[in-house]
Amino acid sequence: MIANQEQKAIYLLKIAFFVILFTVGISIFLINYVKSQEKLIENRVYPNVVIDDQTVGRMTKNEAIKATSLKYKNLNKVRLTIKFDAEIIATMSANKLGIKHDVKEVVDRAYLIGRVPHFLSNIRQRVSTIFGLNKYKFNTSVKYNKSEIQDFITLAEEKYNKPAKNALFNFENEKVVQFRPEEEGIKIDSDKFFIESNKKITALKQKQQNITVVLEKEVIKPEITLANSNKYGIEELIGIGTSNYSHSIPERIHNILVASSRFNGVLIPPDEEFSFNDTVGDISSFTGYKPAYIIKAGKTVLGDGGGVCQVSTTIFRAALNTGLPIIERTAHAYRVSYYEQDSQPGFDATVYGPTVDFKFKNDTGNYILIQTEADQINNILTFKFYGKRDGRKVELSKARVYDVQPPLPDATQEDPTIKRGVVKQVDFPAWGAKSVFNYKVTRDDKILYEKEFYSSYRPWQAVYLVGTGDF
Repeated sequence: MIANQEQKAIYLLKIAFFVILFTVGISIFLINYVKSQEKLIENRVYPNVVIDDQTVGRMTKNEAIKATSLKYKNLNKVRLTIKFDAEIIATMSANKLGIKHDVKEVVDRAYLIGRVPHFLSNIRQRVSTIFGLNKYKFNTSVKYNKSEIQDFITLAEEKYNKPAKNALFNFENEKVVQFRPEEEGIKIDSDKFFIESNKKITALKQKQQNITVVLEKEVIKPEITLANSNKYGIEELIGIGTSNYSHSIPERIHNILVASSRFNGVLIPPDEEFSFNDTVGDISSFTGYKPAYIIKAGKTVLGDGGGVCQVSTTIFRAALNTGLPIIERTAHAYRVSYYEQDSQPGFDATVYGPTVDFKFKNDTGNYILIQTEADQINNILTFKFYGKRDGRKVELSKARVYDVQPPLPDATQEDPTIKRGVVKQVDFPAWGAKSVFNYKVTRDDKILYEKEFYSSYRPWQAVYLVGTGDF
């Protein structure tokens, strides 16, 4: 029994010895094989490394770059064509777009397989690539200057985007009649264009030289059209506001006429908040305005649109007399003589887009139609609001003027646009003061709206421009 156990133990020891010997032999073989392979791939990419379905194993970096770059050999010939409404509106070359590939960067990453700093990862990668246990795949991509696409989108938006225009109406013989039809607007799909351009550029294929992207648009429907004019329910005059612009220079009068024309025929839907700045639009020489004197940074200077505040003041008065809620109103920095020719201090409203606006809300439950008139003989600007009366009554108190201060000493400013020696007065002294008046709107003896309007005017000086120009 003991002899059998000894024989069995000896047998097991022999088996263990041969297993160990075999394992050591295999290990030595594998190590030597790996070392021999490493000598063969010294300064080369390890086997079983693939870039864009191209096997680059056992290649040098330069060989891998050359092999992988074949798909991009026409990259410098690529041309992007942009279409809008089936017409070609722009083309961009590969050079303009800054198109290039990242083959070198990808090859550098592929070369690091089997050469990473981490010991265990390094061994695992070497063995798995040399014995084909795993494939390491990399993909190249096309790079380009996305700002070129963004710049094009900005220009396209300026050129093609067009807001919808509502139909404009007149009130004649107790009826609303159209005098300008509605117009559909256009808005290009900038986001979709950018996404599509990026997708096609980054997916460029071998031998592909031309790609086309369509700039799509969305049609914007106007809210107010001739077809739905019967729902407006405009029946009568519900409010009026006036102001006197006598003694204005010709350029200021011109700007008053231009700005007021922007409001003629405008319809304000029920419950809509009306914005002066949104309605008048851009105020510049490009939109028909002339330079007239304005107050900017405490100085009297020439600026496009001088006189527009005459229009905002007039519409403020019309909104008050109609009994509408005033959402936003800012008084002028100083008392302007034009606005006190036919009114007390405090019944003015300044605007300066986009920061300073005049706003009110149409809470009448019906549409309001604005009509403007400019009496150029008597220099009277009039805003009329047409709609449907709802029984509201307006109470406007007289303005209480207090804390009156005398004008500041006269000021002079040099002006190179005026001939040397010529002196021109462009501003007149104004007393500083504070003003407050009460505004109350009632219906059936119930207060709908009540507010006190405060204005604080600083004293102002006469301003003389002294010519320094030699011409």
